[in-house]
Amino acid sequence: MSKKAIIFIDANNWYHNVKKWVKPSSIDIHKVSSVIAKENNFDVIEIRWYASMPSIKDDPLIYKMQRAFLGHLEKTGVKIILRKLQRLSTKELRRKKEDLMESWDLCNICKPIVENSFLDIADYNQKEKGIDIWIAIDMVKEAFQDSIDSVVLISGDADFVPAFDLIKSFGKDVLSCSVPSGYSNELRQKFKHYILNKDKLNMCLRDWESKK
Repeated sequence: MSKKAIIFIDANNWYHNVKKWVKPSSIDIHKVSSVIAKENNFDVIEIRWYASMPSIKDDPLIYKMQRAFLGHLEKTGVKIILRKLQRLSTKELRRKKEDLMESWDLCNICKPIVENSFLDIADYNQKEKGIDIWIAIDMVKEAFQDSIDSVVLISGDADFVPAFDLIKSFGKDVLSCSVPSGYSNELRQKFKHYILNKDKLNMCLRDWESKK
């Protein structure tokens, strides 16, 4: 008997890892879901896409493209969960860069050169806020409510290890899925995992891409 599962997608992690292999927009996430389900005997009852949303004020074109892409996913039955990108202040961003520079242990000659370029920052930057926590809470909630047999996470982020530990304590199965690049060793070593290599990704191209 197949196991009921929900697929939780950390969209930002997925995008940044997949783009090293193929163009992310060329991948059909339903085909990815089908490949995972077929090889792991899952009955996927829902696909959830968790993403951060840029502000239209920062870049109207990127905002509109993101909206169009998410609208397409929603029409195909994917549940979209969004969080706004938050701005890092100049002071906060500079402090983060200074802390990073300190860890490099630069010599007295190199340090001023690196400082001049590396610490030259704009008025603000952006950061993702709350996506990992939101996914973790939703995974734990679904497992605790006994609505599914298995939690499937498309992400290579080790931050999800504590949530997976808790879900397993409920007697539920967990599976992480990611491309090899950026896939946490801790996730792969502690829990069942599924690697989406190039061959599998090529099986998941959108129809118009696969005919090129």
